[in-house]
Amino acid sequence: MAKRWYREKKREHYYKLAKKEKYRSRASYKLKQIQERFNVIHFGFLVVDLGAAPGGWSQLAAELAGNRGKVVAVDLARLKPLEGVTVIRGDMRKPETVTKVLEALGGQKADCVISDMSPDISGNYSIDHARSIELCETALEFAKKCLRFKGNFVVKVFQGDMLGGFLGRAKGQFHKCRAYRPAASRPQSSELYVVGKGFGMEKDPAPSPKRHGRSEEE
Repeated sequence: MAKRWYREKKREHYYKLAKKEKYRSRASYKLKQIQERFNVIHFGFLVVDLGAAPGGWSQLAAELAGNRGKVVAVDLARLKPLEGVTVIRGDMRKPETVTKVLEALGGQKADCVISDMSPDISGNYSIDHARSIELCETALEFAKKCLRFKGNFVVKVFQGDMLGGFLGRAKGQFHKCRAYRPAASRPQSSELYVVGKGFGMEKDPAPSPKRHGRSEEE
């Protein structure tokens, strides 16, 4: 079973593209597509990447922020050094890790917080969904501590019955907040990305419903 999964992974389009374009993971293309749709990272931005290993999102974020920007990457796993990226190993659910990240920001506010954090998969969907929501809440609470006014936020979440509540809480912090599924997500995956823009700004009026297949205002 494991060998078949590995063979399928090697054949998969975005896996091959990541190898060709020298990105550390296929996940880079999820962030690329989010960036193309929402423009969350600009040149010169200070970006915090939560759940960064193996570094695909940090790598792309550093490219987008350029030589006047900075990326702080955090993960429980070891992360090989990346140019323009400050790496911190730790658990964002622990206060000491949050303190280290804030210190790495040097007293500045972040322009964008991105999170591809994912729980260890148990195989029980209800448990995995609840753990995903816990990580999303962790990312949102951290973003509230460190984002500048009008800052941006991206976080991965698994679909499930707790998603609506989290989206409501995220929407309360941003001028615009949408759920979006990049084309680079695997067809069998239940993941979505919540994208918030304009931290602390006055909210948009309620939009008209979107058709299936497009991003959704929540």
